[in-house]
Amino acid sequence: MLKIEVRAYKEADLPEMIRIWNEIVEGGIAFPQEEPLNLETGKLFFAGQTYNAVAVDADTGKVYGCYILHPNNVGRCGHICNASYAVASESRGLHIGEKLVTDCLVQGKRHGFRILQFNAVVASNIHARHLYERLGFIRLGTIPGGFRMKDGHYEDICPYYHEL
Repeated sequence: MLKIEVRAYKEADLPEMIRIWNEIVEGGIAFPQEEPLNLETGKLFFAGQTYNAVAVDADTGKVYGCYILHPNNVGRCGHICNASYAVASESRGLHIGEKLVTDCLVQGKRHGFRILQFNAVVASNIHARHLYERLGFIRLGTIPGGFRMKDGHYEDICPYYHEL
């Protein structure tokens, strides 16, 4: 039986984190980034976050997914954080995303944030939206055409938040 643990990333995790992250970027339907990471840019990208975690097989260390946590804004809004989650396509259905989001809620509070806000959840990303709502996130509305999909058409986005 697969035993998944979520822990802080280590430098040795970077190649798999970058591979999984790039899979989402290249899919063009969830992350706003358009350029994939390489080892150099990936190392800088992950090092620039407040916290990064990986979901790994506790026995083998295989990386199944990761997340980044960072401030959503500065100054008077610096108590609000933002996060992004990436789960390897071959790992979907194993509840990796739920483990990542649940850990992120704990880490956000641990790092002094009071609110976790998602700015741009693509409306068609039903699995993510259902997960967030099940975990107590509140939807703030809809921004029409807020996300340009890889094929060039625009889809609505739904901001969400969760008090920590």
